[in-house]
Amino acid sequence: MVTQTPAILQVLSNFVVVPEEEHRARAAEHQAAVDRLTAGFLERRHAGTKHPVEDFLFTYYSHSPGKLSRWHPGAGVVLQGADLEQREWKHYRNTDEGVTLDVEGFTRDRASMIGFARRLLSTTAAAPAQLGCFGLHEWAMVYKSVEHGQRHEQVPLRLGASGTDEVVEAANIRCTHFDAYRFYTPSALPLNALEPTRESQAQMEQPGCLHANMDLYKWAYKLVPAVSSDLLLECFDLASRIRVLDMRASPYDLADWGYEPIQIETPAGRAAYARAQKGFAEESQVLRGKLLDVLHLLDVLDVHDTSRAAD
Repeated sequence: MVTQTPAILQVLSNFVVVPEEEHRARAAEHQAAVDRLTAGFLERRHAGTKHPVEDFLFTYYSHSPGKLSRWHPGAGVVLQGADLEQREWKHYRNTDEGVTLDVEGFTRDRASMIGFARRLLSTTAAAPAQLGCFGLHEWAMVYKSVEHGQRHEQVPLRLGASGTDEVVEAANIRCTHFDAYRFYTPSALPLNALEPTRESQAQMEQPGCLHANMDLYKWAYKLVPAVSSDLLLECFDLASRIRVLDMRASPYDLADWGYEPIQIETPAGRAAYARAQKGFAEESQVLRGKLLDVLHLLDVLDVHDTSRAAD
């Protein structure tokens, strides 16, 4: 028999058992919230139209509206009731008390992803926030657009192609995020002071980066069902608001969509961007901590499952 440590016993004593009436009500509330969040995107998809700001969370990220609408209680929770649909879902298991996360199966199947997420989230959380990038990654993605073509071609450039190029050439671009850097035009790549790679991602990311903070939504849905739907929607909300800042500070003219630009080519615009970026950096650290708490809980629960198997 494996002895259970005080830390494990504390977690188990706080295991949450949710009555059927309560968790069905929470699932219905979650479904209603997701319906509101996804209605515009689904209508546009049916009509064959696009929104340059709002569609990003459903096209760049791989979590579909259908998956987002499925309610999960998260690790450390037992759902009571008969004929629960979760009994048939992957990474759930039946217990004497009800249905709960299959921690052993989840951690085994997702071991590589969990390990990378833990390294990335923890090193990013420990890094100082860098607030001097001013969103220039979006400008680098359309640098020399006459030569390379333009992303979001249906949206005009606020300063035109030559004006956009001038801003990029006058700037000191220091993007730390590989998944932004890889979309730079070929002419913009050598202008970045850094060369982020997938291999260096865990060492280079920092909590001032808008894209690293939007990606908290990605790590949240990759960790479902260990991550609760409540935490998933917190990350979705943060990513949605960051996307607005990212595009308002971009070179695109989004007046037709109702967005006022943050003119980062001016001192006032750069100051406004840095203030907003600082606020999002602080918010992201809270959510990053919550995701790391989930990973720690998985470790504790996995030890408990191993202990039971050894009894």
